[in-house]
Amino acid sequence: MNEWNPFRSLAAGTNPANDTPAYRSTAFRHPTAPLVKIPQTVTEISGPRFSPAHFPPMSDLSTVNGRAALGERIIVAGTVTDEDGRPVPNTMIEIWQANAAGRYDHERDQHDAPLDPNFHGEGRVFTDADGHYRFISVKPGSYPWRNHPNAWRPNHIHFSLFGPGFATRLITQMYFPGDPLLALDPIYLAVPAGARERLISRFDLALTAPEWALGYRFDFVLRGRSATPMEAG
Repeated sequence: MNEWNPFRSLAAGTNPANDTPAYRSTAFRHPTAPLVKIPQTVTEISGPRFSPAHFPPMSDLSTVNGRAALGERIIVAGTVTDEDGRPVPNTMIEIWQANAAGRYDHERDQHDAPLDPNFHGEGRVFTDADGHYRFISVKPGSYPWRNHPNAWRPNHIHFSLFGPGFATRLITQMYFPGDPLLALDPIYLAVPAGARERLISRFDLALTAPEWALGYRFDFVLRGRSATPMEAG
């Protein structure tokens, strides 16, 4: 069992409100009654344990059967730490995203953009002993959504981090620097102003592979005043 308490209360001013009117779908899924606090038991604090043996890593999203996906190849890397900067090792991170044209490889996505047979948009990596992770992908495209008239989502990648228990899963999004759609996106703007920048990756020339792929760094902080914001709902 970890020496730190994974269920410590979240710091104020980090995460978006459950009910965010500008993000219309929150009206259908946010709690309408006070939350019920459930005592922690062994089930919540001792498992499950995710390991590469049971969940094989898929760290290269940019190819399918050796064939390269269309779009701008990127490398994304970073660290997972707690609020004191201590690395969180052996953490499973799931990744999902749209392709370079802004379409998900999913039957419910009927956006008028092409699918790429060489890109499925899903991956999985584990942090090493020092909390580092790394994967290869293509830069996702923006896409329309029906939240409001002429609404478009900024380029983004979804992440799901699985902690040491059922109640410690973190879901968030990574955005790209300089995206003009960020200032118009209700999901991004739902995050308190002081925490929004934590969702934007940093271009990293040292991470870039010459003549092959651009590099972006995105670090996760799991708790505290500098915590990575989580999605609401």
